[in-house]
Amino acid sequence: MPNISSEPATEFEGKRVLVTGGTRGIGAAIARRFSAAGASVAVTARSPAASVNHAKLYIKADLGSSVDVNTVVDRIVGAWGGLDILVNNLGATDAPPGGFEVLTDDFWQNVLNVNLLAAVRLDRAFVPGMIERGKGAVIHIGSIAHLMPQTESTLAYSAAKGALRAYSKGLAGGVASKGVRVNMVSPGFIETSGAKKQIEEFQQKMGGTIAEARQQIMDMIGGIPLGRTGRPEEVAELVAFLASDRAGFAVGVDYVLDGGTIPTV
Repeated sequence: MPNISSEPATEFEGKRVLVTGGTRGIGAAIARRFSAAGASVAVTARSPAASVNHAKLYIKADLGSSVDVNTVVDRIVGAWGGLDILVNNLGATDAPPGGFEVLTDDFWQNVLNVNLLAAVRLDRAFVPGMIERGKGAVIHIGSIAHLMPQTESTLAYSAAKGALRAYSKGLAGGVASKGVRVNMVSPGFIETSGAKKQIEEFQQKMGGTIAEARQQIMDMIGGIPLGRTGRPEEVAELVAFLASDRAGFAVGVDYVLDGGTIPTV
């Protein structure tokens, strides 16, 4: 795939970047984008992908655990002293079948730990250093699920991302005057390797071609006026822009990147 960036390969030279969930999908694309522009990139994940060549530092961690968050903080501070750019990309849910009534307290707490509190804890650890230096950028990766929440068992994920949006906006207002910009990106249907697997499973269940299965899933989420799914690299490009000095006036915004799925925001 051609490089869609026209920015210089040295744009982030000397910058220290952490991308959580950075070994696969959107996170890996974000990490590669920063690395290609000269940044020193650290990534976290519960397990490494086949290759993490896009990162100088890989930290095995389950960020749903506050203990593992502390491990990540200690490794970063020990190796680099702090961060210039923090991308809280981690997001996941393994919802059981059924409606909202099957979601236990433990399930809700786990979803909140992964999709909200991991970002809160990492921000609390690294943003003070950015404030001290008078410069920094934080990007939270959300989902259009917080704008179109489902009534089934994915409701917990939607609620967690909605809370992340409110938190991100509040944090942005509190630190902008101190040189730190906080923004959010909420992707729609991005065709990661995980999404490709879901499409294949849907095709095997429903029949037809892969293209037909993809279209059916697109229709189920309300359609994509652009007529195609998104690419991880397109999310990465927006994140790189928001982290750069080119986006110096962008503060506290939730950028929906969905090919037009959400009619109004």
